[in-house]
Amino acid sequence: MSEIAQVDVFTEARLRQLVADVLQEAANQGATSAEVDVAVNKGFTVMVRMGDVETVEYNQDKVIDITVYFGKRSGSASLSDVRPVAIRSAVQAACNIARFTDEDEYSGLADISQLAFNYPPTDLFYPWDLSVTQAIELGLECEAIALAKDKRITNSEGVSVATIEVVHAHGNSLGFIGSCPVTRHEISCVLIAKKGDDMQRDYSYTVACDANSLDSITKVAEAAATRTVQRLGGKRLPTGRMPVIFAAEEARGLLGHFVSAIQGGSLYRKSSFLLDHLGKRVFPAHIQMDERPYLAKSLGSSPFDDDGVATRPNVFIKDGVLNSYSLSVYSARKLGLETTGNAGGVHNLFINTGDKDLPALLKKMGKGLLVTEMMGNGVNLVTGDYSRGVSGFWIENGEIQYPVSEITIAGKLQDMYANLVEVGNDVDKRGNIQTGSILLEEMTVAGE
Repeated sequence: MSEIAQVDVFTEARLRQLVADVLQEAANQGATSAEVDVAVNKGFTVMVRMGDVETVEYNQDKVIDITVYFGKRSGSASLSDVRPVAIRSAVQAACNIARFTDEDEYSGLADISQLAFNYPPTDLFYPWDLSVTQAIELGLECEAIALAKDKRITNSEGVSVATIEVVHAHGNSLGFIGSCPVTRHEISCVLIAKKGDDMQRDYSYTVACDANSLDSITKVAEAAATRTVQRLGGKRLPTGRMPVIFAAEEARGLLGHFVSAIQGGSLYRKSSFLLDHLGKRVFPAHIQMDERPYLAKSLGSSPFDDDGVATRPNVFIKDGVLNSYSLSVYSARKLGLETTGNAGGVHNLFINTGDKDLPALLKKMGKGLLVTEMMGNGVNLVTGDYSRGVSGFWIENGEIQYPVSEITIAGKLQDMYANLVEVGNDVDKRGNIQTGSILLEEMTVAGE
């Protein structure tokens, strides 16, 4: 084993060598094939609250995941110690497991033709030249702006400023070794407002690969203050059926259930309400949904998946019809299909938008509920049953009338997707799923 595994690992070159070392060790111990995944990260997070520094956390972690194969038998082990003796011991443990497990005809590496040997360069690594002292100053300034915005802002749950650098490498015994460096920077502000006996909490945040793409601390602070104050005086609604708009950041979760339902693991376990729906209509005909894995500075981008398979711009929904599942090598084999390069999930999922921003979407709805926050996890992916606690705003004549809270919305995801009226152009770009606000034709709202 080379000396490279004895030093602190962070650069791409060192990680790639470490992967090669582990693969060689697996071969030395008799494995017929193996794959290795390594992730190393370093960074810090500062938290300030009410003018004081609450915490400063540094992190520098390594995780090595090893899977070895003896024919169709497999065994896995994880470790964070990169010393040769530790790697040797972990590989031995994985080999011992593999020798005594049952054969699985679907296990094994991807076909060599599917691997990302010629993956495109990534544009995701933008280290932030920020000291802890500067991060603290940013956090204190952000909080001060937020507290001064409105006299009803009486308290803060804190402002956090975080920066992290991650280098991920994946390799297997077919000769593929790939690496991908990524940065992630975030500023968030959480506030508490009070009016009489009513107290409400809300937040705002900004996140990006490149610190130059972050919103200003003034924008974050003022958005957090506005959102928090707007929630004061919340009422309950009468129980009934009505149109519902999911604000963009909550619409992301609504589409996230769709992503979970088309994942191979859910399908071969027969635990998805979209089982056997390939080629069938799921959304209205005007809806398209695709992934774009190579976008620069996008948090969901990746040139290869967790199997080392080349990612690609899959189209999942075409004219409302389910065009493709989201499959890893293993799940594809279980289903008798081909991998879609989605081991580990989708990469930058987009839904097509209409020409209306949120105010225009409210006008189109006229009367109904705008959901801005959801609580609980009442979603059954087997049946599609959906029930969540929510808060938001009551809309009449296309305008916000008052905040609402302590209510529940319910429906079936199949019906909710089929009755999607329009997607707003107010796209929230802060996550792996990028969507605008979503107007649904009707849902059950349980209140008074």
